[in-house]
Amino acid sequence: MTAESTVPSPAGQPRAAGRAVTVLDPPGTAAGRGLPFGRESRRPPRTPWTPLLIADGAGTLLGALAVPGAHRYPLLIVLLALCVLGLNRQALLYDTSAVPGVLDELPAVCGRIAVGWAVVAALCTPRPLPMSVLVTACTVHCLVACAGREAVHAQRRRALRHRPRPALVVGPVPAAMRVAAALQRYPGCGVRPVGVVADAPDAVPDVGGGPALPVLTTGEEARRALIQNGVETVFVVGSASGAHRAALLREFATWGCALWELDADPPPYDPRGRRARAGHLAGFPRRLLCPGAGWRHDSVGKRMLDVALSGSLLLLAGPVLLVCAAVLRVVDGPGVVFRQERIGKDGRPFTMLKLRTHRPASAHEAATRWSVADEQDMSRFCQFLRRTSLDELLQLWNVFRGDMSLVGPRPERPYFVAKFSQTYPGYPARHRMRAGITGLAQVHGLRGDTSIEDRCRFDNAYIDNWSLWQDIRILVRTAALFVRPTGS
Repeated sequence: MTAESTVPSPAGQPRAAGRAVTVLDPPGTAAGRGLPFGRESRRPPRTPWTPLLIADGAGTLLGALAVPGAHRYPLLIVLLALCVLGLNRQALLYDTSAVPGVLDELPAVCGRIAVGWAVVAALCTPRPLPMSVLVTACTVHCLVACAGREAVHAQRRRALRHRPRPALVVGPVPAAMRVAAALQRYPGCGVRPVGVVADAPDAVPDVGGGPALPVLTTGEEARRALIQNGVETVFVVGSASGAHRAALLREFATWGCALWELDADPPPYDPRGRRARAGHLAGFPRRLLCPGAGWRHDSVGKRMLDVALSGSLLLLAGPVLLVCAAVLRVVDGPGVVFRQERIGKDGRPFTMLKLRTHRPASAHEAATRWSVADEQDMSRFCQFLRRTSLDELLQLWNVFRGDMSLVGPRPERPYFVAKFSQTYPGYPARHRMRAGITGLAQVHGLRGDTSIEDRCRFDNAYIDNWSLWQDIRILVRTAALFVRPTGS
C-alpha cells in the first residue's frame, strides 16, 4: 500500500486509492485548475478612493483636536476613525463609480459622523464630554469632511468631463443599446460605453443619433475590449442568471471591475418594499451586484485593524507565549516552534508559525496528513494547547508581518489546496482574500475535521459581503469561543 492511499481525508470523505500526490502549481501556471490567481495580463486601472479616505481622516483628526485634552485619548480617536470609516463603507460612500454632489451625500456623511461621536461619548464614562464640546467637535468634523469630499468630487467631475470612464453594458442588445445611448447623451455622468456584451447579436435599434457600439458575443471579445479600453465598470441590464453571462460577470469581477445592475424598465412600485439601491445613473436606478468590488478586500482599514490588534495582542500575549514555550520545551523537548508552508492570497505560499503540538513522522506526513487533533500520543499539555487554541497565538506574528489577516479564510497546505480545488468548485475563490487566523466558517463551528464544502460556502460568503464591522463581529465571537474545547 502506498503512502498516499493512507492519507486520511477531511470529514471522513473517501479517497481514491492509488492517486498520486499533487502539489499546487506556481502562480501563473494555474490554468487547467481554474485557480483565480497568477494572471499575467494587466488589470484595468482602478479609480482611487484614497482621497475620500484622506478627507474623512482629516475631518476626524480636526474634529478630535476640537476636544480639550484629546491627545490623552488616542485609542478613542482611532475608534472614532474606524467607526466612521466602517459606516461610510457600508453606505457605499467610497464608491468611485459615480460622483455625487456635497448636498447629495450630506445627510449620510453627517449622520454617520454623529453616530461615531455618540459612540465616543458613550465610552467616555469616567469623564463625560460636555455637550457643548461634543457638538463643537461633531460640527467641525462634519464641515471638514464635507468640504474635503466636495473638493475631491469637484476635481473628479472636472477630470471626467474631459475623460469619461470607459464601461461595458451587459444584457439583451435592444435594452443594453438603449441604456448605452442614454449614457452617451448624458456625458455629465462620467461614463463612456465602449461596447455591448450579449449572448447573441440581435437587431440593433436606433441609438438616437449616437455612434453605434460594437456588439460583443463571445467571452474572448469581451475580455479583449476590457483590456484594450481599461474598463473598470460594467453595467448589467436585465437578468444575470444565464450561464454564459454569469461566467462573464465572474470573470469581470475577477479582473477588478465594479458590477452595477441598471433597471432599464423599473416597475412603478415594488410590492416587496424598497429595493437596496445606490442612487441612479442617467436616470436609471442602480444597484451594486458585487459589494466587495467597490472597496478592496485588503483595504487600508482592514490592514490598520490587523496591525493595531496583532501588535497589541503580541505584547499582551508575550508572557503567555513564553510560558507555553518553556513548558513545551521541558515536557516535549526541543523544537518549540512549528513552521509549515501554507497557501495565502492569490496562491502565494508563506510560512505559517504555530507552537508545536505534534511531531510528524516525516515531511511527507506533515504536508499530506489532514488532522492530528485526536492523536493519543500527544502529551496532555499539547492537547491542552490545541483545545484552547493557544498554539495558534504565534500566528499573530504572521498577521503583523502581512502574511495573514486576523479574519479571513483559514490557509491550507499546497497538497490540500490542489486536491480541494479539483473537488470543490468554490474552493479556489477563497484565495481572493488574505488568509486569516479566524473566519466566518470557524465561528460557525467549522474547524478541524469538518465539511470542506461548508467551509467554502462560508468563506466565500464572508468575502462577498466583507465589511470592517463584520470583521469586528467575528473577532468578538472568536474571543467568546476562545477557550471552548474545539480542535484546530
